[in-house]
Amino acid sequence: MLYLLGVVVIALAILISVSLHEAGHMLTAKAFGMKVTRYFVGFGPTIWSFRRGETEYGLKAIPLGGFCKIVGMTPQDDDVEPGDEKRAMWRYPVWKRTIVMSAGSVTHFALAIIAIWLAAMFMGLPNKDLPNPLPAHVKVVDCVITTDAARECAPGDPVSPAKQAGLRDDDKIVAVNGVAVADYTALVKTVRDLPPGQPATIRYERDGVAGEVRADLAAVQRKPLDDPNGAPVTVSALGVAGPMLPPGVPANVTYGPVEAIPATAGYTKDLAVGTYEALKRIPDKIPALWTAVTGGERDKDTPISVVGASRLGGEALENGVWQLLVLLFISLNFFVGVFNLLPLLPLDGGHIAIAWFERARSWLYARIGRRDPGRVDYLKLMPITYAVILIGGAFTLLTATADIVNPITLFTR
Repeated sequence: MLYLLGVVVIALAILISVSLHEAGHMLTAKAFGMKVTRYFVGFGPTIWSFRRGETEYGLKAIPLGGFCKIVGMTPQDDDVEPGDEKRAMWRYPVWKRTIVMSAGSVTHFALAIIAIWLAAMFMGLPNKDLPNPLPAHVKVVDCVITTDAARECAPGDPVSPAKQAGLRDDDKIVAVNGVAVADYTALVKTVRDLPPGQPATIRYERDGVAGEVRADLAAVQRKPLDDPNGAPVTVSALGVAGPMLPPGVPANVTYGPVEAIPATAGYTKDLAVGTYEALKRIPDKIPALWTAVTGGERDKDTPISVVGASRLGGEALENGVWQLLVLLFISLNFFVGVFNLLPLLPLDGGHIAIAWFERARSWLYARIGRRDPGRVDYLKLMPITYAVILIGGAFTLLTATADIVNPITLFTR
């Protein structure tokens, strides 16, 4: 139930964000006197609607976004009624059109920044002083689940080998059978590579003091680490969970209302850099997505779709890390805000780029004494627009497919 709740929360948050994006377009357009005839949440058949003034508001059957209809977005639009010619969007000054078209992204940025500021005060922002990667500090569980199932301990489940051997919560595992482990993922891999059911020598540190125990590893069924959708195989298990933070080191740092402002600015800066780097890597990650779809290991650095984000939200809530839902909401809003400003049609950034191109061209032609060439013919740009839609649709389908058949998972059992 927690997993399903997390999925629903992220999906609903995305829907609300997109609806507010369209509301940003609508409200700024109305403020400048442009005519907005429709504002709907969702797509497909209309479930419910009402009209107030000249605008119809409503809800569609497919909750995958929303839209608002501004009359006369381009000179080629034929939706301008007699008497409304002066209210056509394309006739307004370029700065007003820029504000209207960028209002959607500004809304996403505002949502992200407000969420960061609130998180800084009430949830805390990630501690920048954490070691990376985290050492293999562990939590000792009471039992091992021999089948590949996520559940609580039940009578008859074997006692955790780590507990039997005397390991404790917050112990840092440094080596298994003489093989050094740098982090929790390396610990899991090293233990699973050992013969199931065999004893292992575990070196650890506790309160800065080194120690060593001998643990009889349990034989359990788990899906391969490099194939989360593969058939379970028999591997060894130590009976620990992680990764855990080093003792006394907080995962998040909280701030007061004033101190939260520079903390928000710093986090926003890091988010902007991360988003820029993620956008640059997208072309290089397409082969990795295809590998994930065709049965290979899923690269955790590959893009995710709404499906993947929702699954991560469910996984986070299922594991008690509800803070990750907030960070997902922030990251998604910031990424969508930046993506929508890319100078490509049919994105908002494409319309903004054309508006300023027209303005710059008119200025240049006036300076050289040539006749103003007028507005850009959007119809001539349709092949490019369709190409962008086709490529974007194919990429979205590839990403969503990878998130279904080979999803990214953040928690290793």
